[in-house]
Amino acid sequence: MSQPFHRQTFSHIIWRHCEQSYSINPQFYIHLQDSYHVNVNILLLAQYLDQQHYVLTQQQWEILTLVVDQWETNVLQPYRRLRRIAKAYLNNDEYQKMLDVELVMERKSQYMLLHELNLLQGQPLSTNTTDSTDSTDSTNSTEPGNIQHYLSLFGLDESIMAGLTTQTGLINS
Repeated sequence: MSQPFHRQTFSHIIWRHCEQSYSINPQFYIHLQDSYHVNVNILLLAQYLDQQHYVLTQQQWEILTLVVDQWETNVLQPYRRLRRIAKAYLNNDEYQKMLDVELVMERKSQYMLLHELNLLQGQPLSTNTTDSTDSTDSTNSTEPGNIQHYLSLFGLDESIMAGLTTQTGLINS
């Protein structure tokens, strides 16, 4: 059995980068979560991996989604709904405590995703370019990126991200 060509190991620091991206426009991500049931942690991970030029397949994004699906469906999402309902009945300190608990739950999802990500074999984007006339290190636009692979699970395409890039001036590498 041959060794994988490229195996990247990611650490928990990945989530700091994702949190920085999230902090630029949290309302945009919450809108995608609430309107399309997009998992914000997974979308942020896809953005990060695109920036790192590290591509996972469509099937690998399905695997990552399944890893947290039961936990989030049975625990995180019901708690989030409860917190949103309770907001009108709680003072600021009580509500903040609920937000803190939800953050602990989000961290568990992130841990689960990171663990699975490190088991998957991705491809550095530069090795996917087969056109010998194009020797630049730019993204091969014919190959879908991580954001596209993940959003396609919801019947969405990457153009939905234009709202984020237009509002914040971000460029998806």
